[in-house]
Amino acid sequence: MTRTEILVIGAGPAGLSAAIESARAGARVLLIDENAAPGGQLFKQIHKFFGSREHRAGTRGLDIGTQLLAETRELGIGVMLSTEACAIYPGHEVWTVCEGKKSALIKTDCLIIATGASENAVSFPGWTLPGVMGAGAAQTMININRVLPGRHVLMLGSGNVGLIVSYQLLQAGAEVEAVVEAAPEIGGYGVHSAKIRRAGVPFYTSHTVVEARGREHVEEAVVAALDSNWRPLADSEQVFAVDTICLATGLTPLAELAWLAGCRFTYIPALGGHIPWHDKTMQSSIPGLYVAGDIAGVEEASTAMEEGRLAGINAAASLGYYATERREELSEQVRQRLAALRSGPFGDGRRSAKEEILNA
Repeated sequence: MTRTEILVIGAGPAGLSAAIESARAGARVLLIDENAAPGGQLFKQIHKFFGSREHRAGTRGLDIGTQLLAETRELGIGVMLSTEACAIYPGHEVWTVCEGKKSALIKTDCLIIATGASENAVSFPGWTLPGVMGAGAAQTMININRVLPGRHVLMLGSGNVGLIVSYQLLQAGAEVEAVVEAAPEIGGYGVHSAKIRRAGVPFYTSHTVVEARGREHVEEAVVAALDSNWRPLADSEQVFAVDTICLATGLTPLAELAWLAGCRFTYIPALGGHIPWHDKTMQSSIPGLYVAGDIAGVEEASTAMEEGRLAGINAAASLGYYATERREELSEQVRQRLAALRSGPFGDGRRSAKEEILNA
């Protein structure tokens, strides 16, 4: 059995930040991830971050990931990759499987779950054809594997993910034939949609994909207009000759481990659905078990990193590495940065949703 003071599950932006803050306080930290490389979504994000300097504005996600990995090495944080957390037992014992075959138990005083989120699928006739994929999968192919998923792409969803991946597909050499959005308005930031418009890509709001056609792979996408009740309008269908349909239709927190651990949940649609309840320190209903990042409510990478810092600070403090005054001082600094990220027209809804969790 492996023994550590703080175990972090998930080496994405939230998990890396949590591990770093815990180790800075002096705690012995082990970070595990089921993937062969750490960094999570950061290394797919070749665009520059927004916000203030303290939120690394102007820095590309992959560069932020590189900086965080360098900090984990400098702090001597233990890292186990290709390691899947399969179960959490009482007393914070975590059953893991390493490299798909070796089973091991990890005993920890505090546990931080930062497992992120999974892409939502949309079902329509033909949705199982090769060529229908999540926008995140397409982003992984072009930015990590350097493989173009298709030459002619239709994007379903105009949130920031759909807009950013559409532009990155254009940069990679694909033709984005259209961005289709079921809502009456584009969902993402204007700065992202403007770049796509300048490239000549048309937007179809109040539209959706009703069918994918093809024999062995996608050859056509059928798009229809929607009425005010979100139902396809008769005789409104348009056919696009595409070989790829990307789905940027939201994310759902990857919360299976929190369910297994017995955490209390609350349902917040604005943050992705069922979310482990947590207090202002990111501690769940189980003492010593913290959550951070998209598992605690789907937002953005900058927010995930700040939540990771908050969880790391408070996990270390619970083990005596910070006095109460210092703990609250550091926590308040993070909360102020989170409040800044959740301000403005796009952040207000997230702020009120997070407050709803505290009151649940």
